[in-house]
Amino acid sequence: MIDAINLTKELIRRPSVTPADAGAMDIVEQTLSGVGFACRRMRFGEIENLYARFGTEGPNLCFAGHTDVVPAGDEKTWTSGAFDAAVVDGVLIGRGAADMKSAIAAFAAASAKAIDAGQVTGSLSFLITGDEEGVATHGTRMVVEALDLDDEVISHCVVGEPTSSVVFGDMIKVGRRGSINAEITVQGVQGHVAYPDRAANPVPVLLRLLLRLQERRLDEGYPEFQPSNLEITRIDVPNTATNVIPGTARAQLNIRFNPHHTGEDLARWIEGAAEAEARGFAGSITVVPQISGEAFLTEPGPFTEVAALAVEDIAGRRPELSTSGGTSDARFIRALCPVVELGLVGATMHQVDERAPVAEILQLQAVYERLIERYFAAFGE
Repeated sequence: MIDAINLTKELIRRPSVTPADAGAMDIVEQTLSGVGFACRRMRFGEIENLYARFGTEGPNLCFAGHTDVVPAGDEKTWTSGAFDAAVVDGVLIGRGAADMKSAIAAFAAASAKAIDAGQVTGSLSFLITGDEEGVATHGTRMVVEALDLDDEVISHCVVGEPTSSVVFGDMIKVGRRGSINAEITVQGVQGHVAYPDRAANPVPVLLRLLLRLQERRLDEGYPEFQPSNLEITRIDVPNTATNVIPGTARAQLNIRFNPHHTGEDLARWIEGAAEAEARGFAGSITVVPQISGEAFLTEPGPFTEVAALAVEDIAGRRPELSTSGGTSDARFIRALCPVVELGLVGATMHQVDERAPVAEILQLQAVYERLIERYFAAFGE
C-alpha cells in the first residue's frame, strides 16, 4: 500500500521549481510502477512528463497533476524550510503541500487501494507534468497531443488542483474561463516637446486605444460563468527626459473570457481597434496576442455527479460546481475527454508557509477512493 502523507513529504523534499524536476518524477514513476502501472516518460525540451496506466480496457479514468512548484521566495520567512516537509501541529508545511503534490499522493494511495480491492473494471491512468506553473508549452499540452496521435483513449479525467474555497469539499471546478494576453506597441516619432509638429507622440494614441478597449462591455455573463473582463496590466513609456516626446509606448492587457468568445475572435477585435486608432497617425501600432487557453465547461451529468457524490459521501457537504479562478491544465485535457478538478483548499498556494492539514490530505484520499469506486460502478463493464 501507499502512504499518502509519506509520499507527499518525499515529493515536497524535491525542490522541483519549474522547469527543474529534482527527481520528483522519478518518485512518482517508482511509486506507480510498484503497484502495477505501466509507465511512459515523456520529455519535451527540458520538461519531464509521465503517463502511467493500469489496465488496458475502457473506461479509462485519468488523474492529472503537476510536480512542479513556484519558487519559495525568501525562505527565512518560512516557519520551516520550504522543502523540509515538516509537520507542525498536524499541518504539513512546504512548497507544493496544497498545490499539488499532496493530491498526486492521495490519488496514488487511493488507486493502490482500488487495485487491491479489485474495483478497477477498466483502467486507471496518471498524466503528470513538470510544466504547469511555467509557460505550459512542454507539459500537458504536448502530452495530450502525443496521446491523441497514439490513439490513447481517456474516458474521463480528474485534475487534482486545490479547488476547495473555504473548507474542504465546498467546491469543485467543472470549467474555466479562457485567457488571452496582448502586447500593444505604438511606434511614434521622437522629438522635442517645444516642436510637437516635428514629432508624433505615441502616448495619447495608446491611451485612446486602451480606453476604447476598456469601455466595451464584453458580455453579461454565460450560464455557469461570470462576465468576461479586460484588465490593463502594464503601461510603459521608456522615456527619462522631461523635454522629449517619446518615440515608443507599450501596454499589456489580459482578458479572461467565457464561452461567448474565442481567443481568436478577441484577438481580431483588439487588432481591429488598433487599426482604427492608427488611421491618420504618423506612426504605427503593433498587436501581439497570445491565447493561453479557451473557455470550456463540462456540462453537469453522470461524471460530475460521481465527483460531487464522492465529496458528499466523505466530507458531508454538497460541493458547488464552479468555473471560477484562473486557468489550469484542464484546458488542454478537455480536448480528450470530460474533466473536473477536485482537490484541497487553495488558500495558501504560492504563499509563504504553503500548507495542508494532514487530516485533510487523508480526507482527500478517501474522496478519491470513493470517486474511483463510484466511477467504475457507474461507467465500468
